[in-house]
Amino acid sequence: MMTGLDVFDTTVHKTHAWLHDIMQELGWEERHKAYLALRTTLHALRDRLSVEETAQLGAQLPMLIRGLYYEGWNPTGKPEKIRHKTAFLAPIRDHFRDDWQVDPEEVARAVLKVLTQHVSEGEIADIKHCLPTELRALWS
Repeated sequence: MMTGLDVFDTTVHKTHAWLHDIMQELGWEERHKAYLALRTTLHALRDRLSVEETAQLGAQLPMLIRGLYYEGWNPTGKPEKIRHKTAFLAPIRDHFRDDWQVDPEEVARAVLKVLTQHVSEGEIADIKHCLPTELRALWS
């Protein structure tokens, strides 16, 4: 569906590309499931970053993905002091709790890999630098 506005058509196209990449990484056929994986993982990452780093990453996301990235965000008390992989993966696990075939770590790794493909190398390095070793290990 074309909107007739280049800025909207471009962000829809880019978002579809991201979702397609996630679906390929995870071997999924459901675009909505890939959207949920992207949204949940981005929120887990966002809440672990400083407000400044959250904004720097957000600036590099396509407009539509940027909107879902900031959805429901409250910068008060950020970053969360999540140091362990289990705590980082908990929101993903909770979101997909009714789908026993979904491995939260596999989801996080796939989304972070796709993020790496679409965001500048310097920004990814900055993000990794902000994370404890156990969370950095989720980046392939």
